[in-house]
Amino acid sequence: MAKILVVDDAMFMRSRLRGLLESAGHAVVEAANGKEAVDAFQQERPELVLMDVTMPEMDGLEALKRIRQGTPGAKVIMCSALGQQSIVLEAIKAGAKDFIVKPFRPEKVLEAVGRQVS
Repeated sequence: MAKILVVDDAMFMRSRLRGLLESAGHAVVEAANGKEAVDAFQQERPELVLMDVTMPEMDGLEALKRIRQGTPGAKVIMCSALGQQSIVLEAIKAGAKDFIVKPFRPEKVLEAVGRQVS
């Protein structure tokens, strides 16, 4: 299966996503903010990134732009709370492949991941 980088400042959210993705057969790498995400992406070269929008140090949109600047073909799925439509549009313009709304349903996460990795 795929190596997936999970980026969220909330440890419980990273743990929840890790459990879900590992149970589906994926390998998971974690980062707690956008800066860590950019570094982890360069080191680990995951096939897919699941990234929260709102984080300290560097938000998800800035991290998305930096990752795609260095690797234009990078696949990134953004995660955020309901009601952030302007952020969804900005993320899609910046190259996000998909968007998951929190609180997410496990099957929706796996569907979104499945569309990006084979």
